[in-house]
Amino acid sequence: MTTIQPVILSGGSGTRLWPLSRKSYPKQFTKLVGEESLFQASARRVSGATPDVTFGRPMVLTHSDFRFVVTEQLIEVGIDPGPVLIEPEGRNTAPAILAAALRAQQDDPDAVLLVLPSDHVIPDAHAFREAVAHGVPAVKAGNLVTFGITPDRPETGYGYLELASKPDGSGAVIPLERFVEKPDSGDAKKMLADGSYLWNAGIFLFAARDIIAAFETHAPGLLAPVRAAVDQSHTDLGFCRLAPEPWAGAEDISIDYAVMERADNLSVVPYASEWSDLGSWEAVHRESETDENDNAAFGPVTAIDCKGSLLRSEDEGLELVGMGLKDMIAVAMPDAVLVAHKSRAQDVKKAVDALKAKEARQATAFAMDHRPWGHFETLALSDRFQVKRIVVKPGAALSLQSHVHRSEHWIVVSGTARVTVNDEVKLVTENESIYVPLGAVHRMENPGKVPMVLIEVQTGVYLGEDDIMRYEDVYARGQGAKG
Repeated sequence: MTTIQPVILSGGSGTRLWPLSRKSYPKQFTKLVGEESLFQASARRVSGATPDVTFGRPMVLTHSDFRFVVTEQLIEVGIDPGPVLIEPEGRNTAPAILAAALRAQQDDPDAVLLVLPSDHVIPDAHAFREAVAHGVPAVKAGNLVTFGITPDRPETGYGYLELASKPDGSGAVIPLERFVEKPDSGDAKKMLADGSYLWNAGIFLFAARDIIAAFETHAPGLLAPVRAAVDQSHTDLGFCRLAPEPWAGAEDISIDYAVMERADNLSVVPYASEWSDLGSWEAVHRESETDENDNAAFGPVTAIDCKGSLLRSEDEGLELVGMGLKDMIAVAMPDAVLVAHKSRAQDVKKAVDALKAKEARQATAFAMDHRPWGHFETLALSDRFQVKRIVVKPGAALSLQSHVHRSEHWIVVSGTARVTVNDEVKLVTENESIYVPLGAVHRMENPGKVPMVLIEVQTGVYLGEDDIMRYEDVYARGQGAKG
């Protein structure tokens, strides 16, 4: 029996699924298809065992802002989190995977790692685990194993793997001939017809010692900064924070470019079951349940004389109506709406870039902001006031804090709040309110067993989230908007 350490990469921003996926809360943590988030489904896929393989607790690499989301979502689906490595900044997949290998080797010199993105859709978890088991003998022979998806269309949005021979349907490992960049339509059709090309899934299986050796051979410049970032890491509430200074010196490069395209010991496990990276709204439409006119509808949506379209409303109070749409995407959020033809699905990133250029908040941030204690959403915002709806989870507490530029009025609408304002501590129940003067040291807590909901009215000359000074915080977030 071989024990495999899953390594889930969960730091991406998923801009191609804007406006649902944004930098402040990317697609892997949302319920795009099904009742679980993509991250939760990915973690469940690599848990349990086959007759030949057992999966250990998942190691997760993510951004500081998502560290509590990661552990909370794992616990929600009954998975005990393994090490959670916090990347000080995104440096692409090569440094992240090297850091995971070095960290895993500290605990087990013989560690075998399965590295996978957190945002793929693979409905048949059993078939995927069996495919992983097929790759284990090649790993024991010293190979680096990648997984290739049997193509069902001439896709131009994926890179390809050219195999040394055509798959025979047995799932047996096949030597890799070469990596192929995203092709044009003509080449994609030729590769589909050839039968010896698979989509590159970006999923890898290897021994930690072998991938580290591959870095030593093909990308030696990454070893020193990444090793230093791991060796100088520190524990923060159970999370492993990689050291930021050496990490910043690591090259921003993918694992394919840094190692895989240069290595000569690569093998491929063909995977013929359903798979999608949900890399565009067109892919979401393809993976969704549709009506008799091939329309996929989510939320309060009405489709009239529409065909082949995706209509999605993420606000129960916002009715999205489509009339006479054909092959269209319409995604409505409380603060942004996307309307595009499906043929432009790969170009959504251009919209995000355009919004960033005009400094629009919607480019990266939601009206709803997730925090370890719960979440808040902005209901109204003007020059000198802001109204928020704040939800605090049972037993959770915001930091003890003060503001330089704003005062706050709190009205509890559900549950009970324990409120600290300077030296006074009191319970505030439904329909009661309290005033927090500018500069007052304050905190709100939820001592109850149900979520506590309040309306906050801020007034002042500056209402930014970075106007905060923390004095105590159970989540050890430090200073700054999120810490």
